[in-house]
Amino acid sequence: MDTMSAALTLFLIMDPLGNIPLFLALLKDLPPRRQRLVMARELLIALATLFAFLWGGNHALELLNLRQESVTIAGGIILFLIGLRMIFPVPEGLFGESPDGEPFIVPMAIPGIAGPSTMAALLLLGHNSPDRNADWSLALLAAWLGTAVILMSSTLLYRLLGARMLSALERLMGMLLVAMSVQMLLDGVGVYLGRGG
Repeated sequence: MDTMSAALTLFLIMDPLGNIPLFLALLKDLPPRRQRLVMARELLIALATLFAFLWGGNHALELLNLRQESVTIAGGIILFLIGLRMIFPVPEGLFGESPDGEPFIVPMAIPGIAGPSTMAALLLLGHNSPDRNADWSLALLAAWLGTAVILMSSTLLYRLLGARMLSALERLMGMLLVAMSVQMLLDGVGVYLGRGG
């Protein structure tokens, strides 16, 4: 996988368009200036968390005695479930009900932006090609910047596109994620069977 493909994959998994309604709902009671500050804080927390997974993920895998194909299959399953929820949304939203008051870390930073499938994808990238962690860092930064731009301009996008168009875009991203998750599952099972279990 090249850097651009990794960035696009991470961007799709982060699902900024799908997060707009959730983020707006969580921040609706805050003044506009405070909304921007909270959004920036949550984005930075998510970025730090994702970099920690990218650079420390291999050590965590070794410590837990997990094989690469286990992470690939688990990531594919999580990605598949998130993709399905994007295509067929539930009333409480993609990540379940959110707590009242000003959000801190949960659910905006984690799992909103730095969700389990994003973490699994970074673990996988770092495990498959640890010598390319600089490339993966660049891909992560590009995906995060795209996500940050969309989420920081979420009120404007919501007014311009409307709820219906955002919902259609989220479903399209969900379809792409489902296809990617099936490929991840097939890759993981293929590697596992190739090793003879």
